[in-house]
Amino acid sequence: MTLSRQELVVAYWPMYSEVILMALLDRIDHTIKIPEGVTATLNDGMATVSGPNGSISREFISGRVSLFREGDALIVRVDIPRRKEKALAGAWAAHLRNMVVGVTDGFTYHLKALYSHFPMTLAVKGNVFVVNNYFGEKVPRNAALPWASEVKVEVKNKVEITVSGADKEKVGQTAANIERCTTVKKRDRRVFQDGIYLVNKE
Repeated sequence: MTLSRQELVVAYWPMYSEVILMALLDRIDHTIKIPEGVTATLNDGMATVSGPNGSISREFISGRVSLFREGDALIVRVDIPRRKEKALAGAWAAHLRNMVVGVTDGFTYHLKALYSHFPMTLAVKGNVFVVNNYFGEKVPRNAALPWASEVKVEVKNKVEITVSGADKEKVGQTAANIERCTTVKKRDRRVFQDGIYLVNKE
């Protein structure tokens, strides 16, 4: 016995409607507002956000989490999410918010060089941050600055370092590289506290 299309719809409609209702009830939406002066475009999973501080692009591809534009906002949506998909949707939303903040206000990390034994000197030379005379060492310590064209590193008052840029991850990684280059080994950190430390984020 074969059923017509209409009879199949009537027979299975309660099940379909229940699935649709379940998806609507268990749907997660993250809304990222796009402020005035900022543009956002989506192209094959690549999101590009542009503003006064430049442009940032990032890839967002998933079989379960969707990203689309609705009016003056970007929407991250997932239906009937599992734990990993819920976390992924939240991560996407956080990345997009950071992109919007980055192209408008930017991110700034403040670090400070502290020393009590040997006065160290700091300098930026191209794609390298150089620390001289750390603990009296004759060989200077270096920190890589892989995004020198996008992340600005400045030394002020001989001991204050400012790292700024539009991409939060690149700014944070640059600051971490600078902080890590003065790691102390085989010394008691309670006594030898010389080094470069992160003091503030904006």
